[in-house]
Amino acid sequence: MKKLSPLVAIAVCALSGAAKAQSSVTLYGIIDTGLEYVSHVGAKGDGLVRMPSITGSVPSRWGIRGSEDLGAGLKAIFTLESGFNVRGGDMGQGGRLFGRQAWLGLSSNYGALTFGRQYTMTYVALLENDVMGPAIYSLGSLDNYIPNARSDNTVAYKGKFGGVTLGGTYSFGRDSAGTGNSPGQGTCAGSVPGDFQQCHQWSVMAKYDAQNFGAVATYDQQRGGTNAAANFFDGVAPTKITSSGDKDTRVLLNAYVKFSGATISGGWLGRWVEPAAQTVSSVRSNLFYLGAGYQVTPFFIVDGTVYRIINRVHDTRATLSTVRATYLLSKRTAVYGQLGYITNSPRASYTLSSGGAGSTPSAGANQTGAMIGIRELF
Repeated sequence: MKKLSPLVAIAVCALSGAAKAQSSVTLYGIIDTGLEYVSHVGAKGDGLVRMPSITGSVPSRWGIRGSEDLGAGLKAIFTLESGFNVRGGDMGQGGRLFGRQAWLGLSSNYGALTFGRQYTMTYVALLENDVMGPAIYSLGSLDNYIPNARSDNTVAYKGKFGGVTLGGTYSFGRDSAGTGNSPGQGTCAGSVPGDFQQCHQWSVMAKYDAQNFGAVATYDQQRGGTNAAANFFDGVAPTKITSSGDKDTRVLLNAYVKFSGATISGGWLGRWVEPAAQTVSSVRSNLFYLGAGYQVTPFFIVDGTVYRIINRVHDTRATLSTVRATYLLSKRTAVYGQLGYITNSPRASYTLSSGGAGSTPSAGANQTGAMIGIRELF
């Protein structure tokens, strides 16, 4: 036989390996939409009726995940996940094809090591511990970074050892596409020669889960860079953090307990923005929350949370109360209704709704919101 070319030899080996290896690829997704009403929008205080562009009970997305068994407990794993807006069919996350997640890595009994665009540990912690999750009236209304906490150019590790889960991420430049990695952050590409820290981000998590209770702590820090900003979403202009010495840090503590079909969850999210220049003041906020969920029947769930945020430097404060009822029509289909009410201090203009731009009230105005929606899993 003639000697095979290197490319042909690689292809033959790949096909041979594929035939022997155990692998799986899964297509999955969520479609979530509905109608929303929000009061006291803008300077005139008008009411707004709309189909939210971003979220209902959870943001819409579709994705592909896969794994291949490499033997001896080692697996190759990947996820590609795209966010989209149902009302217009357009892509989320600044128009990125796989703006929610795009990563590849290896997993074993010692955890998973992955590379690409990934969630930070702040997102992971709240995804598994917060009662309301990324609903339209939730923690994301007061800090819109939380339901969008992900970064580009990221190396991540997550491992579970009994009831303990440990995780960490490190990003070499959190916004490589330059489309605005998360709302209120500006753009921060990073990987700048001669300035290693510019636009870098890192996060760590320690989590414990028992049968009926659990707790989690995270630390999440972003470094500044060209065109970067830190928005507190309270109506005050964002703080520019254009130096790699500038820091935007969040610390999260959360705990939950389960009993008789109910779950109670509460926590604290502290944030510090610390510009390196002494001429610019540091800004700090404290966000406290307490929520509960109860499965009334196997098909009917009620949950709600109260949030309180305080920013003394900006002299802004707000209290958000929300309740949601969900009815499961099947394992994949659900309908829901959610009510929310937010009170702002005289200088604050936090918006009740995280369902897209255009619902911000004037300073000191309170808002009422209501949404009915439908969610389908596939």
